[in-house]
Amino acid sequence: MDPDGQRPSWTFLTHHARVLVEVARDPEIRVRDIAATIGITERAAHRILSDLHDGGYLTRTKVGRRNHYGLNMDKHFRYPTEADLPIRVLVDMFTERDAPGDSLPEPIDSLHGPS
Repeated sequence: MDPDGQRPSWTFLTHHARVLVEVARDPEIRVRDIAATIGITERAAHRILSDLHDGGYLTRTKVGRRNHYGLNMDKHFRYPTEADLPIRVLVDMFTERDAPGDSLPEPIDSLHGPS
């Protein structure tokens, strides 16, 4: 959300990437919780989970009435310019920042020293 509480008109991550990250954060997450967190419909979340499953990015195991998801972290991105990178890069970037005690990396400007 923007500071004024409005949804941004565009974002850097697709809904597929956001679903992937939510599953990485909680492998037992419910579809309704994915949808609510990302701001999409449950139907869209189901479709994205199916896309990710069909593409080999995730597995589903039924545990009672719930699903347990597993990610194939070594599967590579689909787009040619990123096809040499595993999805682990994206998932780690967003899940490691959630770990207690971790700090965000320095801004790029500070890594290059004074101008």
